[in-house]
Amino acid sequence: MANLTQIELQNLRHLIGVHETSYQKLNTYASQAVDPQIKQMFTKSAQDALNTKQKLMSFLNN
Repeated sequence: MANLTQIELQNLRHLIGVHETSYQKLNTYASQAVDPQIKQMFTKSAQDALNTKQKLMSFLNN
């Protein structure tokens, strides 16, 4: 993979932070949800945000 520019690196860090924040918030919402379907939706969305964050972080390790 080609080296990232400073702008690309900043954007990548920003996106990682956004997905981490989303993951944390969605987990909180899931823990507070009473309806099982809503709880499941928040849990899945939290996992999706975590997976995306991890995928984005892989670009920093290359």
